[in-house]
Amino acid sequence: MELFFLFLLVVLMAFALGSGFPVAFALPGSAILTIGIAAGSGYLFAGDPAAYFAHGGAGQWLSAGVTNFRGIYWEAERDTLIAIPLFVFMGIMLQRSKIAEDLLVTMARLFGPVPGGLGISVVFVGALLAATTGIVGATVVAMGLISLPAMLRNNYSVPLATGTIAASGTLGQIIPPSIVLIILADQLASAVDQAGSLRQTLYKDSTGEISMPSDFSVVSTSAGEMFLGAFLPGLVLVGLYMLFILGFALLNPKAAPAVHEEGTFTRKFAGKVVITLVPPLALIFLVLGSIIAGIATVNQAGAIGAVGAMIMAGYRLREGKKGAYSPAILAVIALLGLAMVISFIGAVNIKLVTSSQDVLGLVLALIAVSLLLIAIFWSGWRTLQLENTLRGVMVETAKTTSLVFIILLGAAMLTSAFRAFGGEELVKDFLQGLPGGFWAQFLIVMLVIFILGFFLDFIEIAVVVVPIVAPILLADPSANVTAVWLGVMIGLNIQTSFLTPPFGFALFYLRGVAPAVVKTLDMYKGVIAFICLQLLALGIVGLYPQLVNYLPNRSTLLSETAPPPKNPRLQYCMERLVHEDFQQNGSSILTAIQNAESIDMSYLPEDLQEDMAEGFAKAREALPLMQAIKDAENQVASASGDYRPMHIQVRALERDARRIDERIEELQVVVDRSGEGGVYSPEQGERAQARIEALQKEHDALLAEIPETWESVYGEFSQIQKAENTARLTYRRTVDQAYEPMLELKAILADADTVAAFKPELEALKQEVPQLEPDAAVEAIAAMRSKVGAAEGTSDIRKGLTEARKIMRSREPNAEAAVEEINKSLAALDADLAWRQKAANEILPQIAAYDAAIVNNIGLRQQNRLPNDMALDVAACLSDHRDISLSF
Repeated sequence: MELFFLFLLVVLMAFALGSGFPVAFALPGSAILTIGIAAGSGYLFAGDPAAYFAHGGAGQWLSAGVTNFRGIYWEAERDTLIAIPLFVFMGIMLQRSKIAEDLLVTMARLFGPVPGGLGISVVFVGALLAATTGIVGATVVAMGLISLPAMLRNNYSVPLATGTIAASGTLGQIIPPSIVLIILADQLASAVDQAGSLRQTLYKDSTGEISMPSDFSVVSTSAGEMFLGAFLPGLVLVGLYMLFILGFALLNPKAAPAVHEEGTFTRKFAGKVVITLVPPLALIFLVLGSIIAGIATVNQAGAIGAVGAMIMAGYRLREGKKGAYSPAILAVIALLGLAMVISFIGAVNIKLVTSSQDVLGLVLALIAVSLLLIAIFWSGWRTLQLENTLRGVMVETAKTTSLVFIILLGAAMLTSAFRAFGGEELVKDFLQGLPGGFWAQFLIVMLVIFILGFFLDFIEIAVVVVPIVAPILLADPSANVTAVWLGVMIGLNIQTSFLTPPFGFALFYLRGVAPAVVKTLDMYKGVIAFICLQLLALGIVGLYPQLVNYLPNRSTLLSETAPPPKNPRLQYCMERLVHEDFQQNGSSILTAIQNAESIDMSYLPEDLQEDMAEGFAKAREALPLMQAIKDAENQVASASGDYRPMHIQVRALERDARRIDERIEELQVVVDRSGEGGVYSPEQGERAQARIEALQKEHDALLAEIPETWESVYGEFSQIQKAENTARLTYRRTVDQAYEPMLELKAILADADTVAAFKPELEALKQEVPQLEPDAAVEAIAAMRSKVGAAEGTSDIRKGLTEARKIMRSREPNAEAAVEEINKSLAALDADLAWRQKAANEILPQIAAYDAAIVNNIGLRQQNRLPNDMALDVAACLSDHRDISLSF
C-alpha cells in the first residue's frame, strides 16, 4: 500500500502543477492530501493510522513537517540563503536602471566589425549579466528586446540569432553569483551529512570496523565553494559559444555578417565603452574576487553587490545631467582611502589603539567610512526619487525571495511525505540495483533532472530531487565525487534543459518578446547547436573534475584558515609530493642529516642529546619508509586487477541481502503486533510471516551466490591493503618523531636571551620576598614562575620557584626558606645559561641549515600550514576523484 500512496503523491503533484496551480502550494498541498488519505485509510481499514506508512505515521510526519518548517523558517540566519535577496536585489537593480541595456548596445557596436560580432557580443554581455544578475528570464527578455531586432536588421540567420540569445540568457544558471548555485549548495550541505552516514554504515558493514578513516569521509560544500567551482566551467561554456559563432560566421559569412558602423571607433565611443564596461566588471571583481580571496563570505559579497548596483543605478538614472557621477566618485574616493589606510597603517581596531599612528588610522578610516555611507544614501535617495526605481526593485526582490522561501517550505513537506511512504528507499534500491555502478546511477539521475527541467523551475528541482538522489551519489566510494562537482554538473544540466524544445523556459521567454517574423521552429533549430555545446561542456566537466574542484581547493589551502598539514584529507596528496621530493633530492637530504649528526652537542643536557640522536635516526628512516609506501601502493594496484570484479560482485550481493534483512525486520514488527489485542489482524500476521519465509529463502539464495573462494581472496587482499595503511601510519609517526626534537631544541636555543633576562628579575624577587606579606609574596613568586614557564626548556628553573610558592602558601610561611628555593632557581638558571648561550651561538645556525633541508618533506606535517607552492600542488591533486571502493 505504501507504493500506492507514493504513486498517489506523485500523481497529485503532477496534476496540480499541470493544471497551473502555483508551485508553492502544489508541493505542500499534494503532501498534506496524500498523508491525510493514507492516515484515514489506515484507520478505517487496518485500525491504525500508521498502517500504510513505510516509516512512522501521520503524527511523526506532522512532527517532522513542523521541524522542517522551523528549520526552513530560520534558514535566513544562515550565510547560504541570506545571500538570495541580496543577489536578487543586485540583478533587478541593474535591469531596472538600464545598465544591462547599455552593455548590450555598446558591446554590439564594439564587436560589430568582427565576423559574427553581434552574436559574440550577445554571449559576452550574457556572461556579464549572468555574473551580475543571475536571473534567466530577465536576461533573455532584455537581450531579446534589444539584440534580436539589431541582429535581424543586419541579416543574421534567424535560428543563429534566437539560439544565441536563448543560450546566452541561460548562462545566469551556472556563472556565479547564481541563485541556482546558492540553493544547490544549501541542499547539498544537508545531503553530505546523509551521505556521510551512509558511507560510514557501508564501511562498517563491509569491513566490520566501527570507525571509518576520516580521509574517506564525504567533503561538504558551501555557496562560496559552489561559486568557485562553477567559475571555470562557466568560462568554458562561454568560450564554446563564442568559438561556435565565430566558426559559423567564417564558414557562412552571409548568416552572421560583420557590421561596420560609421563613427564607432572614436574617442567619444571609447569613453562610452569605458563608462559602460568598467563599473560592471569592477562590481563582478569586488563580488567574486572577495569570495575567491576569502575576504568576504557569500552573504557579505551579496551585500557588496547590492550596494554597488545601487550606486551604479544612481548615476545611470541621472545620465547626462550635472553631478550625475558625484555619488559614485565619492564612493570610489572613500574606498581608495580605506585601501590606503589598510596598506600603510594596517587593520584598524578601536579596541587596540595604542599609538598616535593607530589614532590617525582610526580617524582616517572613520572619515572614509562616513564618505562611503554618504555616497550610499545619496545613491539610494536618487534611485527612490527617480522613476521610483528603488521601491520597484524592493517589491520585486521581496516577491522573488518570498517565492523561493515558500517553495523551500513546500518542498520540505513534500520530501518528508516522499520519505514517509518509502520513496527514498525505493529510489535508492533502484539506483543501486543498476548495472554499471556510479556512472549508470549518475546518468539516470541527470536524465531525470534534464526531463524535469522541461516542466519545473530550477528551485523545485533543487529542493525536491537533489535531497533524494544526492546522498546516494555522494556516498558511493567508487567515484568518490565531491559535492561541489555534483552541484555544478546538476547546474549545467538544469541550464541545458532550459534550452531544450519544446518546453525550455528560455524559449518561452524569448517567444514572448520576439517579433512575429521569428517562427517558433526557427527558435527550436537555433538552440540545437547550443544544446550540443552544453552537452559537450557537461562531458568536459565530467571527464575533468579539476575544472570544478581546483579553485575551491586552492582557495581553502591558501586562506588564512587553511587546514594544517596534519589534516587527514591532505595526507595522500602530501605523501605523493614528498615522495617526488625524496626521489629528486634524497641524496642532499641524507647529506643534511649526516652534517647535523656531526654537530658537537656534547655539552647539551643528556635528555636533549638523546632526543636529537633519536630524531636523526628517525629522519634517516623516513626515505626508506616512503619507498615502502610506494611499494605497498604498487602491490595494491597489482592485486586489485584480479580482485576488483569479485569485490564488486560480492558487495552487490551483500547489499541486496541487507536490503532483504531490513524488509524482514519491518515484516517481523507486523507479526509481533498481530493477533488478539494487536494492531494487526491474525490474517495480516500470517501473510507477513509467509512473506518473511519467502524473503529468507531469497536472502539465503543471494548469499549462496558468493564464491567459495571469497573469504580467502578477501583476506589476502585485506592483508595487502593493511600493509599499505601500516606503511603510511609508520611513516607519519616516524617523521613526526624525527622533526619534533629539532623543533624543541630550536625553540630552547632561540629563548637564550629571554632566559638570561630572568636573572636580574630573580635577584630582585629574592630581595622582595622577605619584605612582603605572605599573600603578596605568593603572587609575586607565581607571576615570576609563569613568566619563566613561558620560555622553552625552563622546567629546572621553575622547580625552585614552585617550592618557594608552596612555602609561602603554607600555614607557617617562611621567607628564609623561600629565598633558599629561589637561590636554587638562580643556580639552575646559571647552569642553564652555561650551555644554552653557547649552543645558541654554535649549534643554532647549523640546526637552522638542517631544518631548511627537511622542513618541506620530513618536517612538513609539523608546519602550521602548507607552503604556497605545495598548497597549489596539493590542491591540484585533491581536485581529482580517487576511487576508494576497494577499502569498503
